[in-house]
Amino acid sequence: MALLDLLGRRWTLRVVWELREGPLTFRELQARAGSVSSSVLNQRLAELRGAGAIERSADASGYRLTAEGRRLLDIYPPVQAWAERWAARERRRAGGKGRARSRRR
Repeated sequence: MALLDLLGRRWTLRVVWELREGPLTFRELQARAGSVSSSVLNQRLAELRGAGAIERSADASGYRLTAEGRRLLDIYPPVQAWAERWAARERRRAGGKGRARSRRR
């Protein structure tokens, strides 16, 4: 449950995703994440460091994924596939309700 709580926080998954190709500075992360505030980004970075998923790079080039953080990326494809199936079911369900109403009129 603690992992789901961490990953469910806004911007957490985005930070992990943006670090997938290598280290990024705070400013680079903030620019790639779009509208994340500096205080929220600082908080997410601290939480991910506490979880052992990211670390400051030794050469001071920014933040990078740890081995555990890279393993976390392994769950992205199955979760994405599940989310796409769920979204498709929801669209079908919502579409079916709309058609039923229009036939009654």
